[in-house]
Amino acid sequence: MKKKVSYFLSLSVAVSMLLSACNSDNSNDGKKETAKAKPQVLNLLGGAELPGLDSSTSTDAESFNVLGNIMEGLNVLGDGDVVKPGIAETTDKSADGLTYTFHLRDAKWSNGDPVTAADFVYAWKRAADPKVASEYAFMMNVLQNGEDVTTGKKPVDQLGVKAIDDKTLEVKLAKAIPYFDSLVTFPTFLPLNQKYVESQGKNYALEAGNMIFDGPFQMKEWKHDESYKLVKNDEYYDAASVKLKEVNFKIVKDPGTGVNLYETGAVDRAGLTAEYVDKYKNNPDYGTTKEPTVFFLRVNEEKNPALKNVNIRKALNEAFNREDITGTILNNGSVPLYGLAPSNFLDANGKDFREASGDLVKYDPADAKTLWAQGLKEIGKKDVTIELLGSDTDTNKKISEYLQGELTKNLPGLKINIKSVPFAQQLDLNSKKDYEVSFGGWGPDYKDPMTFFDMWTSKSPFNQMGFANAEYDNLITQAGGPLLLDPAKRTDAFLKAEKILVQDNAAILPIYQRALAYVMKPKVHGLIEHSFGSDFTYKYVEIK
Repeated sequence: MKKKVSYFLSLSVAVSMLLSACNSDNSNDGKKETAKAKPQVLNLLGGAELPGLDSSTSTDAESFNVLGNIMEGLNVLGDGDVVKPGIAETTDKSADGLTYTFHLRDAKWSNGDPVTAADFVYAWKRAADPKVASEYAFMMNVLQNGEDVTTGKKPVDQLGVKAIDDKTLEVKLAKAIPYFDSLVTFPTFLPLNQKYVESQGKNYALEAGNMIFDGPFQMKEWKHDESYKLVKNDEYYDAASVKLKEVNFKIVKDPGTGVNLYETGAVDRAGLTAEYVDKYKNNPDYGTTKEPTVFFLRVNEEKNPALKNVNIRKALNEAFNREDITGTILNNGSVPLYGLAPSNFLDANGKDFREASGDLVKYDPADAKTLWAQGLKEIGKKDVTIELLGSDTDTNKKISEYLQGELTKNLPGLKINIKSVPFAQQLDLNSKKDYEVSFGGWGPDYKDPMTFFDMWTSKSPFNQMGFANAEYDNLITQAGGPLLLDPAKRTDAFLKAEKILVQDNAAILPIYQRALAYVMKPKVHGLIEHSFGSDFTYKYVEIK
């Protein structure tokens, strides 16, 4: 997410998009050559195994990208991330902004059942139920009684959502928020068919055959750790707009494999890592996309006693050169990150947030060495060993090795052990706080700066590192409540909170804001990329 990281995204640097080549044929009777219809099949490269496709509990960008194409919520994102009607054909909002009434269109699940308001009520209450233990349960805190429900203080039946009838959904908010229409595009707000979900029990969404779908595609095959296939959903209300017959994903962790497929003519789009950018950057098929997705190191202050010391953390933050990572290892348009929120993501005033906040960290090996010495003195040690956890993608391994060399060179007495594991395993270790320092990535979940900041509050399930600061919590609480209708003061609260998190406490160590470099054949039309939620929309793709 994801995003998209998200969405937030996995630590694979580029998701290569692979599309089938098409041929014309010659008639055997001597007539003029005619073009054969292009097969409407889209072949994509997935960066990691899907950890799961239960919209109530999914948290990763790979899963979100699939969910955004096999399911549909009240609203959807169009080109340029414009919010458009989805299952909700029309929406009414009360004058005070506290009540939304969604009027649903005629839509069906892939098994023929109608999509009803009760499907949304069930899904939202399920996500909010503490027994389900959804990491995104806090998303429901915007609803009336939401925080009391997600913390177990009130029963789920008191959550502010109800079905007036099959086609009318009434939602009451705890407070008016300016981005609610965008928020409901997020996967946690997708509908679920209660009868079907409960019939599957614990197996729901673990296999292709344990799901039903209300989006433009449905999952047909899922070979774990290898591939998965989406096919057009003929029951979808707007099936006439869907040109693709299949979307195939092949899980490949080595970016070079995708490039090799492109070079042999087997695919029409491939993501490029550093070693291929120079080769293709003058090719007319080459392109780059800068995303509001950030990558960082999260520091678990509870696992390694040395990391509780703020000077140790600050030393780590200043002891590596982010430009080396973006310019040499990535070389794809990604830029160094010196704070938490990305550039080209607007603050509440419509200004670039990164520009407003400025650089909160620096590369200063001399100062880092001084901070390190002070930290070692304060904890009474001459050396420290830290384990660095990351995914097993090729690029993440290269960044890990760079950090290992740079940090140990600049900080005498430091030893770093690298632990590379599959992405799903890394997510599991993060959630259990079973790591010391871990790579993290985050893409916006919705179109508001809050998506980058509420995850670091002391009660957030995404904190996952023991950081707790009362002033930070208060600033985020103010930004999410009393200051919602005062953009200038709200932005000031975010700026102060970012300084506390990154500069004063070095709770996270920013690394880079991602860009994607790729090559793509011009026959591919209609692919929509998103800054938050699902990475791509395949509904309008056509092979011409």
